Amino acid sequence: MPEDRVRQALGTGVVIEPVQSLTGAESIAPDHQGRGRESAAGYLPGSVEVDRGLLRDVEVLLTRQALMLDARRWLAWIDLFTDDGVYWMPAMPEQTDWASEPSIFAEDRDLMEIRANRLLHPNAWSQAAPWATHHLLGITLVEHAEGDRLATYTPFQMMELRRDRIRHFGGSYRHVLHRQDGGWKIRLQRVDLFNAQASYDYVIQAWV
Repeated sequence: MPEDRVRQALGTGVVIEPVQSLTGAESIAPDHQGRGRESAAGYLPGSVEVDRGLLRDVEVLLTRQALMLDARRWLAWIDLFTDDGVYWMPAMPEQTDWASEPSIFAEDRDLMEIRANRLLHPNAWSQAAPWATHHLLGITLVEHAEGDRLATYTPFQMMELRRDRIRHFGGSYRHVLHRQDGGWKIRLQRVDLFNAQASYDYVIQAWV
């Protein structure tokens, strides 16, 4: 995070020694943050007309990412992201960036791989017994299309089963997609949970 933003957030009475981070969400270019600094509070998605084949490709990609999460194929799911891709789950819908406010998730690929390997470890306590999820996606809207970049909006519901207990999550995905090598990859996956502020018996272990 730039030093001037840290000082603004914490106050002028704090001495900050700048540290250049090469990993973590704040290393991502500012134009990634918050989908152009648009908040999700009271958000009404727009839509633009795109080629039906293109829309089909996008729907297949976003369905595949949900199916991979349900299949616990986390490392394969991470490969759907660009090298500088980020998974971001704001704590509040009005958040516009991940650098100055706490988030539930704000992970680049390095952090996602660390989390996946922890979950896949045979001694992972959170996976004893392994839990399962099931995603149901709504209709995907393409909000913006320009060259090799797309912005999309998809409502979703997810059911999580763990030790005979069920939790429900709902909300929306807002993706920034980039075309690479003839296909589409995820550069940003913003997840706005409808029930992000609900009380939970245990924390969210993996990506929603």
